[in-house]
Amino acid sequence: MELRVLNYFVAIAQEGNMTRAAKKLLISQPALSRQISDLEQELGVSLFNRQKHHLSLTPAGQYLLSQATEILALTAKTKSNLTASAFIGGDLTIAAGESLGMQRIMNIISQIITEYPAVKLHLLSGDYSYAECKLNNGTADFAIIIGDIPVNNYASLTLPEKDTWGILMTTDDPLAQKTEISPQDLIGRSILNSQQSDNLQIFQNWLGNYQDCVNFIGTYNLNFNGTLLVKNHTALMVTLDNLLNIEPGAKLTFKKLAPKMYQTIKVVWKREVNLSPVAELFLKRLKASIFKS
Repeated sequence: MELRVLNYFVAIAQEGNMTRAAKKLLISQPALSRQISDLEQELGVSLFNRQKHHLSLTPAGQYLLSQATEILALTAKTKSNLTASAFIGGDLTIAAGESLGMQRIMNIISQIITEYPAVKLHLLSGDYSYAECKLNNGTADFAIIIGDIPVNNYASLTLPEKDTWGILMTTDDPLAQKTEISPQDLIGRSILNSQQSDNLQIFQNWLGNYQDCVNFIGTYNLNFNGTLLVKNHTALMVTLDNLLNIEPGAKLTFKKLAPKMYQTIKVVWKREVNLSPVAELFLKRLKASIFKS
């Protein structure tokens, strides 16, 4: 079953007529008829029910059509990739904090891995300083930076998604009855702050004059461990809204801040550096995804 003959067979099945298929394929009708007869002889089955002006598929022909369509599509894709030197393999390393924007990133990477099984993904989790360090020392292709942090030294893209700051607490906390949390609500309360928020003084700036009225007991860089402290009624936790996976029965609730505070999400990479083929592909698809939003 040569690919050329399979293509002839599919064309005839689509046209339902040998003469029309021959014109479509730019081949003489007798030559096309002979190719299909040879194919049937090779397979030992009849592929078409032959009427005077119309050809219909036999059960064997229907099966071959479904298989041939997939074979030809895969062949065309493989040829296109190789011809365009687009064979993609190797490692793609992304250093990132936890963020809603990572879902867009993961969707793109999932598509790439599905299409190019030779690609290996490495996800490095940490705050902005960790991600920036990995980018600078060359161990990451891209860094996902959460927050209004200067990225002038890098090439960057801003994602459409934004994270919203808020407070995680137990459902039996008096503040759980509120729809939003104001600075005054936190007077005298113990707070576990995000390490990134603490470094950038984000939450402290939001508190304003009430900053000295709040007891900051420490910081965290991974949500899960901080959540355990909240469950023990030890502190309230500053966190971002889309990072929480509150299980039923966990007796935890999240309340946004008032006035609201948002975090932008940026994808950054080094300027004037030749990206690997898989990194180039990721960047191309990320840009297309953003422009469609």
